[in-house]
Amino acid sequence: MISPTLSSSGVASVSGAAATSPQAKAVLSSDFETFIKMLTTQAKYQDPLEPLDSSEYAAQLAQFSMVEQQVLSNDLLTALATQLGSGNMGQMANWIGMEGRTTAPVPFSSEPITVIPNPPIGAQAMELVAYDTQGREVNRGALSVSSDPVLWAGVQNNGQPVAPGLYRFEIEATGVGGIRLPSTQAETYGRIVEVQNIGNEARVIFEGGTQIPASAITALRSAD
Repeated sequence: MISPTLSSSGVASVSGAAATSPQAKAVLSSDFETFIKMLTTQAKYQDPLEPLDSSEYAAQLAQFSMVEQQVLSNDLLTALATQLGSGNMGQMANWIGMEGRTTAPVPFSSEPITVIPNPPIGAQAMELVAYDTQGREVNRGALSVSSDPVLWAGVQNNGQPVAPGLYRFEIEATGVGGIRLPSTQAETYGRIVEVQNIGNEARVIFEGGTQIPASAITALRSAD
């Protein structure tokens, strides 16, 4: 059964994300003090007959202020990204142990695999084709034109059982007049064993080692 909701327990709070690190504050403070000392020294030893234009001071102060604000903004964005990533990981921790619906290869040992066909538009007849991880066709069988789930028993075209391993599925179909239509990927359910946060992308690892972006999962269901 597809789980309608996901628990939000473990979602990290973003409060305090705007706080700048003490190290960043120290660097900014040190740079500002150095900048003020330079301006003071420059004003102290300027030529009285050719004093510096006050607008130059204002321009330099404005430029330093812009750099300071940019550094603070970058720190803020980094902190927010970290907090959001932690929140996603906390939320996705509930996925571990569940089955995710995917077009990626899933492991087969002895139990039949539930396959959800995706008939191309205009299909009049279609077949389910199974491939191994080397892209070799291992099985082909006719299906009715429907998106109803079917069970793949793991049998080769010669009637012999396939070897345990990872397999993916496609739908090949023909339309009116026997015209071959573009093939589509069929979906299956795989057991989720790990979730990762890589940069700004959350990834899911299935039993068997297959990895896909979390956004590619279209449904979840209990492993029971």
